[in-house]
Amino acid sequence: MTARNEVRLRRIYDEKSQDDGARVLVDRLWPRGMSKSHAALDEWCKDVAPSAALRKWYGHDPERFEQFADRYRTELEGGEAAEALKHLRSLAAGKNLTILTATKDASIGEAAVLVDLLSS
Repeated sequence: MTARNEVRLRRIYDEKSQDDGARVLVDRLWPRGMSKSHAALDEWCKDVAPSAALRKWYGHDPERFEQFADRYRTELEGGEAAEALKHLRSLAAGKNLTILTATKDASIGEAAVLVDLLSS
C-alpha cells in the first residue's frame, strides 16, 4: 500500500509547521509585508497562478468562485500552467505539500482549487 500524501492550504502569513512538507507559494505577486526569509518557502511557483485577466474578472467575489474555479481549471490544462501543475503533483507524490497564498479568504482562491486538484 502506498503512503497517502497530504496537500494542505495555508496563508503565507501563518507560522511554519513541522509537518508542512514542501512549502510552495502559488500567487503570481509577492505578498505585501512578507520578507523572503520569513516566508520559509521551498518554492515560489507563480506559473501556476491564474492569468491576470482571470484574477481581475474574479476580484475574489464569493458569488463568482465556482465559475472562477472552472475557468482556472481550464487555464491549468495548457502551457506553462499545465507544466507548473505537473511539477506540484511531483512535489506532492508520497509527501506532504503545503500550498501557500496571501489571499485573505484562502478557501475561495486559486490555492483552494489547486489543493482540490492535487488531493484527488
